[in-house]
Amino acid sequence: MMRRRLGAAFVVLCAAWSAPASAQTVCHISVDGAIGPATSGYISRALTEAAEQNAQCLVIRLDTPGGLLDSTKTIVQLLLAAELPVVVYVAPGGASATSAGCFITLAADVAAMAPTTTIGAAHPVSIGGGGGGEQPDETMKQKVANYSISFIESIAARRGRNVSWARSAVRDSVSITAEEAKELGVIDLLAADMSDLLKQLNGREVGGKSLATADTRLVEIPMTAREKAFQLMWRPEVLFILMLVAIYGIVGELSNPGALFPGIIGVIALVLVLYLSAVLPINIAGLLLIGVALLLFVADVFTPTHGALTVGGVIAFFLGSLMLFDRAEPFYRLSLGMIAPASLLTGAFFAFVVGAGLRAQFLPVRAGPETLIGQVVPALTRIDARGGKLLIEGETWNAVSDVPIDEQERVRIVERRGLTLTVRPMTDELGADPWKNFSNHSP
Repeated sequence: MMRRRLGAAFVVLCAAWSAPASAQTVCHISVDGAIGPATSGYISRALTEAAEQNAQCLVIRLDTPGGLLDSTKTIVQLLLAAELPVVVYVAPGGASATSAGCFITLAADVAAMAPTTTIGAAHPVSIGGGGGGEQPDETMKQKVANYSISFIESIAARRGRNVSWARSAVRDSVSITAEEAKELGVIDLLAADMSDLLKQLNGREVGGKSLATADTRLVEIPMTAREKAFQLMWRPEVLFILMLVAIYGIVGELSNPGALFPGIIGVIALVLVLYLSAVLPINIAGLLLIGVALLLFVADVFTPTHGALTVGGVIAFFLGSLMLFDRAEPFYRLSLGMIAPASLLTGAFFAFVVGAGLRAQFLPVRAGPETLIGQVVPALTRIDARGGKLLIEGETWNAVSDVPIDEQERVRIVERRGLTLTVRPMTDELGADPWKNFSNHSP
C-alpha cells in the first residue's frame, strides 16, 4: 500500500515538473547600458524562451543612453516580427530611452514609461559596426540621418504612434519626459512600477489577443555568463585595455625572445582587439597616432635624444587615445583618468623595459664559444694547414692556419668550426710581432 502511494506521488511530481508553464506567466528582462550585439542576442533568446513558456508577454525594462545602429536595427526587426506581445518599459525613475532606446521603445507592441524618465534624442552620431573605423564625411552623415528619420517614421506608423514627434526626435534630437510622451501619444502607458504596469496591461488587446496579467507569475530571464562577458567586452574601455596588453605582450616578447608567456598573452589580446574593432567605430587617425607613438618609443632607444622622442611618443599616444573613439556619444568616451596613466605607463614601459631588452641584444657576446673570436693568444705548438694546438683559459683547442706559425708566436682567432679554430699570425696585421721585438731588445 505504501509503495503504491509513493508511486502515485512520484507520478504526480513528475507530471507537475514536466507540465507546461502556466498561461498566466509574464517573462521579463532588464537591458541596462549601451545597446550592442550582446543586447540583440539577449533579446532574441528572451523572445524564444518566453514563447516556449507560453508567456502572456515579454516585458523589457529599458535604461540606455544609446548604442550601435546595426544592433538597434536588429532589435527593432525582432520586436516587429515577434508573435509574442512585447512591452518595453523605461524604468526605474531617472532612466532614459535615448538614441537607440527611442527606436526600441517605439517598436514595442506596448510602450510604457515610469515617472521621471525621458525618451528621445535619437539623432544618429556614429554608424557603428562597420569595422572600417573611418569617421563618416558630411554626405555619409546626411545619408545616415535621412535613413534614421525614415526608419523611425516607419516604426511609429507601424505601431500607431506620433510620427511627427518621432521625426523630430531624430532630426532635431528632441527629448521629452514620460508625462509629455504620454500626452503626445509617443507611449501607451505611464506606470509607477512593475505591479502597476501589469495591472494596466490586464485586458489590453495586443495583436488580437487579450492580455491577462492581473494575477501573473513573473519569470525573469537573466543574461547568461557568455552574454554578460560579451556585453562587458565590447565596451571601449575593454578594447583600450586589450590594446595595451597586446602592445606590452608582443613588444615585450620581441625585446626579450624566449619568454613565451608575454607573447602568447599579447597575441590573444590582439585577436580580441581585431574582433572588437569590427564592432566598435574606431577612428583611423587615432590608431595612426598610437602607431607613431610606438615608433618614437623604439627610435629613442637607438638615438642619443636623451628622452625627447619618448616625450613626443607620450604626447602622440595621449592624443591618439583621445581620438580613438567617437567622443560624441557618452559610452564611446575614454576618461582622462584612464588615458593619462596609460600614456605615462606606456612611455615608461618602452623607456625602461623594452629599451633595456633591445640594448641587451646588441651587446657583444660575453659567454660561450663565440667569445673566442678576436682573441689574441700564443700558439701552444707549431700551427699550419695540417693543424696545431692553442691553450685558451686552461683549455686546449685544435687550430689551423694558412700561414705557418711557430710555437709561442701570438695569433688572432678569426673563425671557429666545431672544435677547430682558424687563426692568423699577428705579424699579418702589424707587419712584425711587437712581442718578439720586445723580447729581442729587452736586457
